[in-house]
Amino acid sequence: MKEKLIVSSSPHLRKNNSTQRIMLDVIIAMIPAVIASVVFFGYWAVITLAVSIASCVLSEFVCRLVMKREQTIGDLSAIVTGILLALNLPANINPFITAFGGVVAIVVAKQMFGGLGQNFANPAMTARIVLLVSFPVHMATWVEPFFYTSGVDAVTTATPLGILAEGSGTMPSYLDMFLGNIAGSMGETSVLAILLGGIYLVVRRIINPLVPLTFVGTVAAISGFACIFTGRDVLVDILSGGLMLGAFFMATDYATTPVNWRGKVVFAIGCGIITMLIRLFGSLPEGVSYSILLMNVLTPYIEVLTRTKTFGMKKARKERKQSEV
Repeated sequence: MKEKLIVSSSPHLRKNNSTQRIMLDVIIAMIPAVIASVVFFGYWAVITLAVSIASCVLSEFVCRLVMKREQTIGDLSAIVTGILLALNLPANINPFITAFGGVVAIVVAKQMFGGLGQNFANPAMTARIVLLVSFPVHMATWVEPFFYTSGVDAVTTATPLGILAEGSGTMPSYLDMFLGNIAGSMGETSVLAILLGGIYLVVRRIINPLVPLTFVGTVAAISGFACIFTGRDVLVDILSGGLMLGAFFMATDYATTPVNWRGKVVFAIGCGIITMLIRLFGSLPEGVSYSILLMNVLTPYIEVLTRTKTFGMKKARKERKQSEV
């Protein structure tokens, strides 16, 4: 069961990849973002990561036990979900909220749909949205990087997208946004760290670069067009928020995104359009998570509209029409 990775039409090329090996590569790719989050947000980042991973792994173990199904914690997918969820949360969030998010991600968004490969949406992203709706204040309270060096418990501040939406405050430099020296969710602040992980995944052929490039390119194009009328900063839209993390680690999920390249392009363009519509006209400054979830829902329809025609079908159809005449 673990070796059934082929989901496209023939001909097939066999590759000795297992689910565990793929998940291990994703974990390795997230290490730069994990390190960056600990550097910028200190011990709180460590606590959030530990609680998130533990709650996801324990939820999967208990859920599979109750459902009397084969244990799957060995495939490392629960650890991947735990890390991804933590990277999408504020560093200073209450550990009980983090644990609740882990339960939602594994039990509700994953196991209730049959487990890995059966879920229609990315579990970590789904959990983040549930937490955003359930605990809006906690999910929008950000701390300054390196707050732990000042000897105080925390110094709250606004994210670049929040400053852009409100039109007040001092915008951080592009370099700070690229390196991650800004407020925001733990893993989305450092574009450099995410790019390092994304390049690793591309080199290892775990993900197709078409999706993140199209996603980011669509956001940049719409932001550039909006810049003409509103003075919006394209680089701020690219370097801040969850765009990079979502593009490389959530919009490339095997189970919840289209298989063929045409479908991937449509999916990524849709994500970019919805993201910018929410950023420009929505009440929230960020829209990456909602855009990916909405496109996850549309994935089956995108698959049908962009599926590859079976070889010889066009010719057979033509011959059938001629015979009917």
